[in-house]
Amino acid sequence: MISAAGRQTLLQIARDSIRHGLEHGRPLTVHAADYPEELRPLRASFVTLHRHGELRGCIGILEALRPLVEDVAYHAWAAAFEDPRFAPLAEWELEGLDIHISILSPPEPLQFESEADLLRQLRPGSDGLILHDRSRRGTFLPSVWESLPQPRDFWQHLKHKAGLPPDWWSDTLQVERYTTESFGEN
Repeated sequence: MISAAGRQTLLQIARDSIRHGLEHGRPLTVHAADYPEELRPLRASFVTLHRHGELRGCIGILEALRPLVEDVAYHAWAAAFEDPRFAPLAEWELEGLDIHISILSPPEPLQFESEADLLRQLRPGSDGLILHDRSRRGTFLPSVWESLPQPRDFWQHLKHKAGLPPDWWSDTLQVERYTTESFGEN
């Protein structure tokens, strides 16, 4: 668990990185050694932006590749300027922009015999899932359960996100589960 002070630091770094992006066109450079120990371990994160309650960007990574504080700075910038679903953030949009950070646990593979077996193992509200099948891949953060609270609906929408039909099943299908520590400005 990240302390309250650590959470505030990460949220401020995310906002500073977005401002830096507006001014310089790149993420804020941070050095993990300059921050408390709890913000230095290699951790994977997602940064989600909302403006007046509407999604405005979400970018992250599933595999921990850099220190948490550096990962958050990069993903805040990327959520604001590189999410392909949205135009790059404009300066006037800073007002009303809410930042939400999700820190992922390491993913763990699920073992299942059938789709029904997989669905029985899901923990609504808690599990994030990663679906892999050959070249197809998709993930849903645990927060997606808020809009898709039924395991079957959650699973079918995740398959759709990965570019697979809702009735897809194969012997090469792999699923991993993770949890998140999530916090935001509101």
